[in-house]
Amino acid sequence: MKKAERVALYGTGKDYWKRLWNDIRGSYWLYLMMIPGIIYFVVFKYLPMWGVVIAFENYSPFAGIFGSQWVGLKWFKFFFSNKMWTRYLSNTLILSFMNLALYFPAPIILALMLNEMRHLRYKKLMQTLLYVPHFISIVIVVSITYVIFGSDGIVYKLTAALTGTEVKYLSDPGIFRWMIIGQTIWKETGWGTIIFLAALTSVDTELYEAAMVDGANRWQRLWHITLPAIRSTIVLMLVLRMGSVLDTGHEHLILMSNALNRSVSQTLDVFVYQQGITSGQYSYTTAIGLLKSLVSIILIVTSNKIAHALGESGLY
Repeated sequence: MKKAERVALYGTGKDYWKRLWNDIRGSYWLYLMMIPGIIYFVVFKYLPMWGVVIAFENYSPFAGIFGSQWVGLKWFKFFFSNKMWTRYLSNTLILSFMNLALYFPAPIILALMLNEMRHLRYKKLMQTLLYVPHFISIVIVVSITYVIFGSDGIVYKLTAALTGTEVKYLSDPGIFRWMIIGQTIWKETGWGTIIFLAALTSVDTELYEAAMVDGANRWQRLWHITLPAIRSTIVLMLVLRMGSVLDTGHEHLILMSNALNRSVSQTLDVFVYQQGITSGQYSYTTAIGLLKSLVSIILIVTSNKIAHALGESGLY
Protein backbone atom coordinates (compact mmCIF):
# COMPACT_ATOMS: atom_id res chain seq x y z
CA MET A 1 0.00 0.00 0.00
CA LYS A 2 1.39 3.40 -1.01
CA LYS A 3 1.77 6.27 1.48
CA ALA A 4 -1.00 8.34 -0.10
CA GLU A 5 -3.36 5.35 0.11
CA ARG A 6 -2.46 4.74 3.77
CA VAL A 7 -3.11 8.39 4.60
CA ALA A 8 -6.46 8.31 2.78
CA LEU A 9 -7.47 5.11 4.58
CA TYR A 10 -6.14 5.63 8.11
CA GLY A 11 -5.30 9.34 8.32
CA THR A 12 -2.17 10.65 10.05
CA GLY A 13 -0.78 10.90 13.59
CA LYS A 14 -2.97 9.46 16.35
CA ASP A 15 -5.85 8.90 13.94
CA TYR A 16 -3.62 6.59 11.92
CA TRP A 17 -2.81 4.26 14.82
CA LYS A 18 -6.35 4.37 16.17
CA ARG A 19 -7.96 3.42 12.87
CA LEU A 20 -5.29 0.78 12.21
CA TRP A 21 -5.91 -0.79 15.61
CA ASN A 22 -9.68 -0.77 15.01
CA ASP A 23 -9.10 -2.44 11.65
CA ILE A 24 -6.92 -5.15 13.24
CA ARG A 25 -9.39 -5.70 16.08
CA GLY A 26 -12.28 -5.98 13.65
CA SER A 27 -10.49 -8.61 11.53
CA TYR A 28 -8.28 -10.25 14.15
CA TRP A 29 -8.89 -13.77 12.79
CA LEU A 30 -7.36 -12.79 9.46
CA TYR A 31 -4.32 -11.34 11.21
CA LEU A 32 -3.98 -14.46 13.37
CA MET A 33 -3.93 -16.55 10.20
CA MET A 34 -0.98 -14.45 9.00
CA ILE A 35 1.18 -15.37 12.00
CA PRO A 36 2.38 -18.82 10.73
CA GLY A 37 3.37 -17.28 7.40
CA ILE A 38 5.19 -14.41 9.09
CA ILE A 39 7.07 -16.83 11.36
CA TYR A 40 8.04 -18.96 8.35
CA PHE A 41 9.47 -16.02 6.43
CA VAL A 42 11.30 -14.63 9.47
CA VAL A 43 12.91 -17.96 10.42
CA PHE A 44 13.67 -19.37 6.98
CA LYS A 45 14.03 -16.25 4.82
CA TYR A 46 15.09 -13.19 6.84
CA LEU A 47 17.28 -14.64 9.60
CA PRO A 48 19.46 -16.63 7.13
CA MET A 49 20.22 -13.35 5.34
CA TRP A 50 22.80 -12.62 8.03
CA GLY A 51 24.78 -15.53 6.63
CA VAL A 52 25.65 -13.61 3.45
CA VAL A 53 28.43 -11.92 5.39
CA ILE A 54 30.57 -15.04 4.83
CA ALA A 55 30.73 -14.07 1.14
CA PHE A 56 33.23 -11.41 2.27
CA GLU A 57 35.17 -13.72 4.58
CA ASN A 58 37.46 -16.69 4.35
CA TYR A 59 34.86 -18.61 6.30
CA SER A 60 35.81 -21.49 8.55
CA PRO A 61 33.10 -23.50 10.36
CA PHE A 62 35.43 -23.86 13.34
CA ALA A 63 36.09 -20.10 13.65
CA GLY A 64 32.49 -19.12 12.94
CA ILE A 65 31.17 -16.02 11.21
CA PHE A 66 32.68 -13.55 13.70
CA GLY A 67 36.03 -15.34 13.95
CA SER A 68 36.71 -15.87 10.24
CA GLN A 69 39.16 -13.71 8.30
CA TRP A 70 37.67 -10.76 6.38
CA VAL A 71 38.75 -10.82 2.72
CA GLY A 72 36.41 -8.29 1.10
CA LEU A 73 35.63 -8.92 -2.57
CA LYS A 74 38.14 -11.74 -2.97
CA TRP A 75 35.59 -14.45 -3.80
CA PHE A 76 33.73 -12.25 -6.29
CA LYS A 77 36.99 -11.59 -8.15
CA PHE A 78 37.86 -15.28 -7.94
CA PHE A 79 34.56 -16.23 -9.57
CA PHE A 80 34.95 -13.81 -12.49
CA SER A 81 38.56 -14.90 -12.96
CA ASN A 82 37.30 -18.45 -13.61
CA LYS A 83 37.18 -18.92 -17.38
CA MET A 84 34.17 -21.23 -17.03
CA TRP A 85 31.84 -18.69 -15.41
CA THR A 86 30.49 -17.55 -18.81
CA ARG A 87 29.52 -21.14 -19.63
CA TYR A 88 27.73 -21.56 -16.30
CA LEU A 89 25.89 -18.26 -16.83
CA SER A 90 24.97 -18.98 -20.45
CA ASN A 91 23.68 -22.47 -19.60
CA THR A 92 21.61 -20.96 -16.79
CA LEU A 93 20.14 -18.17 -18.94
CA ILE A 94 19.34 -20.43 -21.89
CA LEU A 95 17.55 -22.96 -19.69
CA SER A 96 15.75 -20.24 -17.72
CA PHE A 97 14.45 -18.38 -20.77
CA MET A 98 13.41 -21.64 -22.42
CA ASN A 99 11.50 -22.37 -19.22
CA LEU A 100 9.98 -18.87 -19.29
CA ALA A 101 8.98 -19.10 -22.96
CA LEU A 102 7.64 -22.66 -22.95
CA TYR A 103 6.56 -23.51 -19.40
CA PHE A 104 5.14 -20.17 -18.20
CA PRO A 105 2.34 -20.01 -20.83
CA ALA A 106 1.45 -23.70 -20.37
CA PRO A 107 -0.62 -23.32 -17.14
CA ILE A 108 -2.42 -20.32 -18.65
CA ILE A 109 -3.39 -22.24 -21.78
CA LEU A 110 -4.42 -25.29 -19.78
CA ALA A 111 -6.49 -23.17 -17.37
CA LEU A 112 -8.30 -21.58 -20.31
CA MET A 113 -9.02 -25.04 -21.74
CA LEU A 114 -10.34 -26.32 -18.41
CA ASN A 115 -12.47 -23.19 -18.04
CA GLU A 116 -14.20 -23.99 -21.33
CA MET A 117 -15.37 -27.39 -20.06
CA ARG A 118 -19.05 -27.41 -19.26
CA HIS A 119 -19.31 -30.90 -17.79
CA LEU A 120 -18.49 -30.25 -14.12
CA ARG A 121 -17.70 -33.82 -13.05
CA TYR A 122 -15.41 -34.41 -16.04
CA LYS A 123 -13.73 -31.07 -15.39
CA LYS A 124 -12.98 -31.97 -11.75
CA LEU A 125 -11.68 -35.37 -12.79
CA MET A 126 -9.32 -33.76 -15.30
CA GLN A 127 -8.10 -31.26 -12.71
CA THR A 128 -7.36 -34.07 -10.25
CA LEU A 129 -5.42 -36.04 -12.85
CA LEU A 130 -3.46 -32.96 -13.85
CA TYR A 131 -2.54 -32.13 -10.25
CA VAL A 132 -1.12 -35.61 -9.52
CA PRO A 133 2.28 -35.21 -11.29
CA HIS A 134 3.14 -32.29 -9.00
CA PHE A 135 3.26 -34.66 -6.03
CA ILE A 136 5.56 -37.13 -7.76
CA SER A 137 9.18 -36.81 -6.69
CA ILE A 138 11.58 -35.51 -9.33
CA VAL A 139 13.62 -38.67 -8.71
CA ILE A 140 10.65 -40.76 -9.87
CA VAL A 141 10.14 -38.49 -12.89
CA VAL A 142 13.79 -38.91 -13.92
CA SER A 143 13.56 -42.67 -13.36
CA ILE A 144 10.49 -42.85 -15.63
CA THR A 145 12.39 -40.81 -18.24
CA TYR A 146 15.31 -43.24 -18.14
CA VAL A 147 12.95 -46.18 -18.57
CA ILE A 148 11.15 -44.61 -21.56
CA PHE A 149 14.05 -42.86 -23.31
CA GLY A 150 16.93 -45.14 -22.30
CA SER A 151 18.63 -47.59 -24.63
CA ASP A 152 16.04 -50.23 -23.70
CA GLY A 153 13.11 -47.79 -23.68
CA ILE A 154 10.12 -47.86 -26.01
CA VAL A 155 10.75 -44.36 -27.44
CA TYR A 156 14.40 -45.17 -28.17
CA LYS A 157 13.51 -48.42 -29.96
CA LEU A 158 10.56 -46.87 -31.82
CA THR A 159 12.74 -44.00 -33.07
CA ALA A 160 15.41 -46.42 -34.23
CA ALA A 161 12.82 -48.56 -36.03
CA LEU A 162 11.17 -45.62 -37.80
CA THR A 163 14.24 -43.57 -38.73
CA GLY A 164 16.93 -46.22 -38.89
CA THR A 165 19.17 -44.15 -36.59
CA GLU A 166 19.72 -44.34 -32.86
CA VAL A 167 18.93 -41.09 -31.03
CA LYS A 168 20.79 -40.73 -27.74
CA TYR A 169 18.03 -38.89 -25.85
CA LEU A 170 19.78 -39.01 -22.48
CA SER A 171 23.29 -38.14 -23.59
CA ASP A 172 22.84 -35.77 -26.54
CA PRO A 173 23.63 -32.17 -25.37
CA GLY A 174 21.24 -30.80 -28.02
CA ILE A 175 18.31 -32.73 -26.54
CA PHE A 176 19.16 -32.29 -22.86
CA ARG A 177 17.48 -28.90 -22.35
CA TRP A 178 14.32 -30.02 -24.16
CA MET A 179 14.14 -33.05 -21.89
CA ILE A 180 14.41 -30.83 -18.80
CA ILE A 181 11.69 -28.44 -20.04
CA GLY A 182 9.45 -31.34 -21.06
CA GLN A 183 9.72 -32.92 -17.62
CA THR A 184 8.96 -29.58 -15.96
CA ILE A 185 5.91 -28.98 -18.14
CA TRP A 186 4.57 -32.50 -17.50
CA LYS A 187 5.12 -32.26 -13.75
CA GLU A 188 4.09 -28.69 -12.90
CA THR A 189 1.65 -27.42 -15.53
CA GLY A 190 -1.44 -28.88 -13.87
CA TRP A 191 -0.51 -27.48 -10.48
CA GLY A 192 0.21 -24.08 -12.01
CA THR A 193 -3.36 -23.80 -13.28
CA ILE A 194 -4.72 -23.33 -9.73
CA ILE A 195 -3.97 -19.60 -9.58
CA PHE A 196 -5.32 -18.89 -13.05
CA LEU A 197 -8.46 -20.95 -12.51
CA ALA A 198 -9.05 -18.98 -9.33
CA ALA A 199 -8.67 -15.74 -11.30
CA LEU A 200 -11.13 -17.00 -13.92
CA THR A 201 -13.84 -17.48 -11.30
CA SER A 202 -14.00 -13.69 -10.87
CA VAL A 203 -15.05 -13.13 -14.49
CA ASP A 204 -18.64 -11.92 -14.66
CA THR A 205 -20.67 -14.50 -16.57
CA GLU A 206 -23.03 -11.76 -17.75
CA LEU A 207 -20.22 -10.49 -19.97
CA TYR A 208 -20.18 -13.83 -21.80
CA GLU A 209 -23.96 -13.77 -22.17
CA ALA A 210 -23.90 -10.22 -23.56
CA ALA A 211 -21.10 -11.15 -25.97
CA MET A 212 -23.06 -14.20 -27.18
CA VAL A 213 -26.10 -12.00 -27.80
CA ASP A 214 -23.88 -9.69 -29.86
CA GLY A 215 -22.75 -12.67 -31.95
CA ALA A 216 -19.26 -13.20 -30.52
CA ASN A 217 -17.89 -16.70 -31.05
CA ARG A 218 -15.85 -18.68 -28.51
CA TRP A 219 -12.48 -17.33 -29.65
CA GLN A 220 -13.71 -13.74 -29.58
CA ARG A 221 -15.09 -14.20 -26.05
CA LEU A 222 -11.76 -15.71 -24.99
CA TRP A 223 -9.71 -12.88 -26.50
CA HIS A 224 -11.89 -9.92 -25.48
CA ILE A 225 -13.27 -11.08 -22.10
CA THR A 226 -11.36 -13.96 -20.54
CA LEU A 227 -7.77 -12.89 -21.22
CA PRO A 228 -8.28 -9.23 -20.21
CA ALA A 229 -9.92 -10.43 -16.99
CA ILE A 230 -6.84 -12.41 -15.91
CA ARG A 231 -4.23 -10.10 -17.44
CA SER A 232 -3.29 -8.59 -14.08
CA THR A 233 -2.75 -12.08 -12.63
CA ILE A 234 -0.57 -13.07 -15.59
CA VAL A 235 1.53 -9.92 -15.21
CA LEU A 236 1.90 -10.48 -11.47
CA MET A 237 3.04 -14.08 -11.94
CA LEU A 238 5.45 -12.99 -14.67
CA VAL A 239 7.01 -10.36 -12.41
CA LEU A 240 7.43 -12.97 -9.67
CA ARG A 241 8.90 -15.41 -12.17
CA MET A 242 11.51 -12.86 -13.25
CA GLY A 243 12.91 -12.97 -9.73
CA SER A 244 13.84 -16.62 -10.17
CA VAL A 245 15.22 -16.48 -13.70
CA LEU A 246 18.65 -17.61 -12.49
CA ASP A 247 17.20 -20.42 -10.37
CA THR A 248 17.33 -23.65 -12.35
CA GLY A 249 17.45 -26.07 -9.41
CA HIS A 250 20.37 -28.43 -8.96
CA GLU A 251 18.53 -31.65 -8.05
CA HIS A 252 16.81 -32.07 -11.40
CA LEU A 253 19.91 -31.24 -13.44
CA ILE A 254 22.26 -33.42 -11.42
CA LEU A 255 19.92 -36.40 -11.80
CA MET A 256 19.72 -35.91 -15.57
CA SER A 257 23.36 -35.01 -16.21
CA ASN A 258 26.11 -37.38 -17.29
CA ALA A 259 29.59 -37.15 -18.78
CA LEU A 260 28.26 -36.64 -22.32
CA ASN A 261 25.82 -33.78 -21.67
CA ARG A 262 27.81 -31.99 -18.97
CA SER A 263 28.62 -29.12 -21.32
CA VAL A 264 24.99 -27.94 -21.13
CA SER A 265 23.95 -29.27 -17.71
CA GLN A 266 26.50 -27.22 -15.74
CA THR A 267 24.48 -24.21 -14.49
CA LEU A 268 25.15 -21.81 -11.63
CA ASP A 269 23.02 -23.84 -9.24
CA VAL A 270 24.86 -27.06 -10.08
CA PHE A 271 28.21 -25.29 -9.72
CA VAL A 272 27.19 -23.85 -6.34
CA TYR A 273 26.14 -27.30 -5.13
CA GLN A 274 29.34 -28.93 -6.29
CA GLN A 275 31.64 -26.26 -4.86
CA GLY A 276 29.67 -25.47 -1.70
CA ILE A 277 28.29 -28.81 -0.52
CA THR A 278 30.73 -31.25 -2.11
CA SER A 279 33.95 -29.22 -1.84
CA GLY A 280 33.07 -27.15 1.25
CA GLN A 281 33.87 -23.73 -0.30
CA TYR A 282 31.11 -21.93 1.60
CA SER A 283 32.34 -18.36 1.15
CA TYR A 284 32.88 -18.84 -2.58
CA THR A 285 29.40 -20.23 -3.24
CA THR A 286 27.75 -17.67 -0.93
CA ALA A 287 29.30 -14.93 -3.05
CA ILE A 288 27.81 -16.51 -6.17
CA GLY A 289 24.43 -16.79 -4.46
CA LEU A 290 24.60 -13.13 -3.46
CA LEU A 291 25.30 -12.13 -7.06
CA LYS A 292 22.26 -14.15 -8.16
CA SER A 293 20.11 -12.41 -5.56
CA LEU A 294 21.23 -8.96 -6.72
CA VAL A 295 20.40 -9.83 -10.33
CA SER A 296 16.99 -11.17 -9.24
CA ILE A 297 16.19 -7.95 -7.37
CA ILE A 298 17.12 -5.87 -10.42
CA LEU A 299 14.93 -8.03 -12.67
CA ILE A 300 11.94 -7.81 -10.30
CA VAL A 301 12.20 -4.02 -9.93
CA THR A 302 12.66 -3.53 -13.68
CA SER A 303 9.80 -5.83 -14.68
CA ASN A 304 7.55 -4.23 -12.06
CA LYS A 305 8.27 -0.76 -13.51
CA ILE A 306 7.51 -2.06 -16.99
CA ALA A 307 4.21 -3.46 -15.68
CA HIS A 308 3.33 -0.02 -14.25
CA ALA A 309 4.25 1.61 -17.56
CA LEU A 310 1.84 -0.75 -19.33
CA GLY A 311 -0.96 0.19 -16.95
CA GLU A 312 -0.87 -2.88 -14.68
CA SER A 313 -0.63 -2.83 -10.88
CA GLY A 314 2.41 -5.11 -10.80
CA LEU A 315 3.79 -6.59 -7.62
CA TYR A 316 3.89 -3.42 -5.52
